[in-house]
Amino acid sequence: MLFLFFAISLLAQSKPDSALDSVVKARIAKFPGTVTLAAKNLSTGAAYSIGAERATRTATTIKLAIMLECFYEAAERKLKWTEPITITVDEKVSGSGILQDLSPGDELPIRDMVDLMIVLSDNTATNLILNRITGNAVNARMAQLGFQQIRVMRKILGDGKDLKPFPTGITEEGAKEENKKWGIGRSSPAEMLLLLEKLYRGELVDKQSSEEMLAIMKRQRDHNGIGRDVKEEVTIASKSGALDHLRSDVGIVYSKRGPIAMAITVEGIPEIDYGPDNAGDLLISALSDVLVNGLGTPP
Repeated sequence: MLFLFFAISLLAQSKPDSALDSVVKARIAKFPGTVTLAAKNLSTGAAYSIGAERATRTATTIKLAIMLECFYEAAERKLKWTEPITITVDEKVSGSGILQDLSPGDELPIRDMVDLMIVLSDNTATNLILNRITGNAVNARMAQLGFQQIRVMRKILGDGKDLKPFPTGITEEGAKEENKKWGIGRSSPAEMLLLLEKLYRGELVDKQSSEEMLAIMKRQRDHNGIGRDVKEEVTIASKSGALDHLRSDVGIVYSKRGPIAMAITVEGIPEIDYGPDNAGDLLISALSDVLVNGLGTPP
């Protein structure tokens, strides 16, 4: 916990490279909303941030915390990767993913559900997993690890009115009046960046589990944001999220310039657009290219 506190403090206090700072601010100057971000070269320690400690809505980037809890519970033998999860009509939700199109009663092992939750951002898989492990368990784990902002508030597409125990929709944190504004989850760029760094260093659960989680993130298929405009050939381990007026992306760009971790949230997007050229995605894409070049070492 002390590590997280000092790491976030150091990130907030680090002086940005003036050239990088100028380019980033020029990129966001014409955007009518709010941009918060935190980025770091995981080899050299070079870092850059804007509003990194500010709490933000997560959209579906909160699924990283849900995946993390699953891996912890598997290591603690609280769940078995092979145990089946049954698809039910009540838990089918619209949006991203494929399980909404499968037959009620079909079963998949929870390990496959985790893959679908990240790789396809499957909302139904997310809800089924949360029924099994509970969002309260995710939040307790985040607190235990020292994360103060990363919290699950409710299942995907919950109506926010059902205040029964979590399997019907809402966590203890989400039931608090002051937390309803966050939607399905809350985080901050600084804490998401630290989560990425600890995964990269093999410090979450254990080295093998950290590597497995990054491997899942490398198969994630939405690359409209981080890494889209990077000119060189790169590998990207990431998780994106989208709301009507928000785009968020959390990931590591493995480039010749070094492994550059970043968490970017763009809020206040004027128009609702779920196409690939959403203004928020385009801005995140441009910023990720700037950050790889600005924080990376010469190739």
